[in-house]
Amino acid sequence: MGEILVRRAKRSELSAVARMAAALVREHHSLDSQRFMLVEPVEVGYREWLGKEITRRGAVILVAEEELEIVGYSYGTLESRNWNDLLDACGKLHDVYVAKQSRRRGIARRLVDAMLLELKALGAPRIVLMSAEGNRAAQSFFQSLGFRRTMVEMTRELEA
Repeated sequence: MGEILVRRAKRSELSAVARMAAALVREHHSLDSQRFMLVEPVEVGYREWLGKEITRRGAVILVAEEELEIVGYSYGTLESRNWNDLLDACGKLHDVYVAKQSRRRGIARRLVDAMLLELKALGAPRIVLMSAEGNRAAQSFFQSLGFRRTMVEMTRELEA
């Protein structure tokens, strides 16, 4: 195991990031297939999305690199006031993912810490995130970093 470097993603690394993002999408979909969309091929869709986001001022894509291999990523954005959600301007942490073989080594914590710094530098006064209901490990992890529960999302399917 080598040194972990957390830094901004390069365009040439977006395919590797998209593969991890697709794994994250599939994990969420497996928790609740009605709530979390799965549009195949996910890697292609995410690669296209990230290709747009990487140049947007209010978006941040970070990678964790070990021995020239991308082993994790995080994606966050700067958001303006949202009256529907009663949410003032903030940073949003959308994704954090570490490859299974690289977990339990503090990489996710480093990705989140770096994202907080990046979003703060963009002017975010707070960071908001959502975590899947069934992902207790992630919720515990985020609470250990000082995040607190503020909302509960509820979903109901409508009959056709």
